[in-house]
Amino acid sequence: MGFKCGIVGLPNVGKSTLFNALIQSRKAQVANFPFCTIDPNVGSVTVPDRRINIISNISKSKKTISTLISFVDIAGLVKGASKGEGLGNKFLSHIREVDAIVHLTRCFDSEKIQNVNKNIDPIRDIEIVETEMLLSDLESIQKRLVKNKKKTLKETQLKILQDALDCINNNISVSSLTEKYEKKELDKCSLLSTKPNIYVCNVDEKGLTKGNQYVNSCLEKYGEKNVITVCAEIENQIMDLNQKDKKYFMNESGIKETGLDLLIKTGYKILKLETFFTFNLEETRAWTIPKNCTVIKAAGIIHSDFKKGFIKAETISYDDFVFCKGYKEAKNSGKLRLEGKDYIVKDGDILLFRFNT
Repeated sequence: MGFKCGIVGLPNVGKSTLFNALIQSRKAQVANFPFCTIDPNVGSVTVPDRRINIISNISKSKKTISTLISFVDIAGLVKGASKGEGLGNKFLSHIREVDAIVHLTRCFDSEKIQNVNKNIDPIRDIEIVETEMLLSDLESIQKRLVKNKKKTLKETQLKILQDALDCINNNISVSSLTEKYEKKELDKCSLLSTKPNIYVCNVDEKGLTKGNQYVNSCLEKYGEKNVITVCAEIENQIMDLNQKDKKYFMNESGIKETGLDLLIKTGYKILKLETFFTFNLEETRAWTIPKNCTVIKAAGIIHSDFKKGFIKAETISYDDFVFCKGYKEAKNSGKLRLEGKDYIVKDGDILLFRFNT
């Protein structure tokens, strides 16, 4: 289990450039005109986590399998997209399948790059996209409530849709429903406006190290926890560099973390995700789970048989595993615990499951 992010924004803000940099490819077409992306580009990349390589080396596993994050490069949205303007409402449907929405907004001045609006205003641009998503939700809700005359919706889904409609009609944020309903129930309703948001300010090289007034306006409105700053063009330039040259380039450019690292860290925080590990001689593997996940649910993520026949989970913290240099010494030192099905998995736990077949 990983997670999927949809990259949205107005045309020509750098979505495809950032997408290519994130997945380290030239998959998405990049051009200086609106709507050069028509069909959504989808790509996955491994989540960097130094812990998995250390565990794998200690365990002498043949393979190391990291968890994945997927990115979807959505075609540029414009005002009126929900009614068919630009490339139309069908592209909003691609966002319904993602776990989090990455709002990329242009935060630099340039006469060389076309802009769909007369001036640079990242807050206005984000609000245009959010309004179109809200209007798309409104249309979807109304259609589903009309069709529900045949009683096809479950009670909880019906209540969510009715509450969402009340929020829209009373100018209340639909995202407030995330405090009232469980994520799995909200996901069944596929409402765009309940998905977590990450706001990405695409700046030029100067703005990357010193910031600018556009970035400041985003930080003021959306908060530091939800805003990250990248230079999509620089991210794209370092895509083909080896690790040594990449590190040198980043130091010279004043880049502390790549856009990928920043997005993953922010994504894990807003989605409230954690990682546990499993290992044997064949493979060491990372698994992504929601915070406060019970160990029996974690077992089910690996295989339904693990959950069905669950007995106990042999559990070692990452720090203890590394300090003891592996399973055997951790067990001999009393650092291995047997946990029952109600144990809450902690980030970095190394788990071995006992189960009946």
